[in-house]
Amino acid sequence: MNRASWDTLGAMSAIRRFAVTRLDAAARPGGLSVGALDESGQEKKGTATAGVKRQHLGCAGGIDNGINLVHLAYIRAGAGHTLIGSRQWIPTEQISDPIKAITTGLPLELTFATKGELAIDLLTDAYADGVRMDFVAGDEVYGACPHLRAFLEERDQAYVLRVRATFALTLGGGTCLSCEQAVAKHLRQKRTWTIRSAGDGSKGERTYAWAWIATASRSHYLLVRKHRTTGESAFHYCFVPAGQPVTLARLVAAAGLRWPIEETFEFGKDLFGLDQAQVRLYEAILRHTVLVMAALAICAVSAAAARRRTDTQAPPPTRPDQRPPADPGMIPLTVAEIKRLFNAATTRTPSLEHTAHWSAWRRRHQARARWFHRRARLATAYTLLS
Repeated sequence: MNRASWDTLGAMSAIRRFAVTRLDAAARPGGLSVGALDESGQEKKGTATAGVKRQHLGCAGGIDNGINLVHLAYIRAGAGHTLIGSRQWIPTEQISDPIKAITTGLPLELTFATKGELAIDLLTDAYADGVRMDFVAGDEVYGACPHLRAFLEERDQAYVLRVRATFALTLGGGTCLSCEQAVAKHLRQKRTWTIRSAGDGSKGERTYAWAWIATASRSHYLLVRKHRTTGESAFHYCFVPAGQPVTLARLVAAAGLRWPIEETFEFGKDLFGLDQAQVRLYEAILRHTVLVMAALAICAVSAAAARRRTDTQAPPPTRPDQRPPADPGMIPLTVAEIKRLFNAATTRTPSLEHTAHWSAWRRRHQARARWFHRRARLATAYTLLS
């Protein structure tokens, strides 16, 4: 994997252009496009792998020995999502140790970069390939990076980035408050909140209470999401350049389109071995990631192209006492089902007919379960906590 002669970043660029073009073609006009930033960890044993150290790994649920890669996913509303860029985070002590750098195959020109700075590299490559996104989204790691925010604003790139409750805002009149303080002062009344969907999940609409606050800058806003039962709040720092539409609904839609990158990681790991690279050197790890990106992109764009003609679900329920339909229909082909069909078409066992039969059976039962989940939600009484 490390000694093979091929252009790793060139291959990543080709995958990126292929995926973005095909997802755009499959999307309905007017749907948002979001570039979602997030990191994904891989647990590792020992100390011989490039970038390995004890650090926070989401896959481990805390501190463990492993490596971290920063990813950029392209998410097209109503079509699909896939990874279009990756960079491995390398701790500074390994870069500055010449013996460690040589034994793990680190490039001579490699310098330390934070996860936010790696995100800038990924976005720079995407822009060079002609990728255009309505919004860039990310969690607190990226919202806390001033270099990333400045990079996006210099390019008039709108963003919705999660920030901590202690993140400082400058409001009208020069008042400086943390997000938590701003909410306590300006969003005390229930009428300032509105219930909106952050997107369609497998069990129905993901509804939360939302509110927003304008800052002293005409282009920056604080978007607040509150859980409808626990009252837990999440804060998003938003930038929308002059001349672009800015509404609460549009910001909520952009914030909701960040979560599919988690599903992308799930597909990449469970179906294509994103976290199962049996290699140690820096270039080999990146090349393994590129090969996974290629397989994931092919299945993602195939599912996007087949989405409209394979979605035969019955209309969703409108009343909690509504009787279930005689035929629930089938959910559209998913990335997992596309992979199973590809595997059956290229191997002798199981047969394609057998695989297609069980694919239809699963999709029908998933459609039935989804219908009942949505009906159950109609009977759930929510109260907005103050």
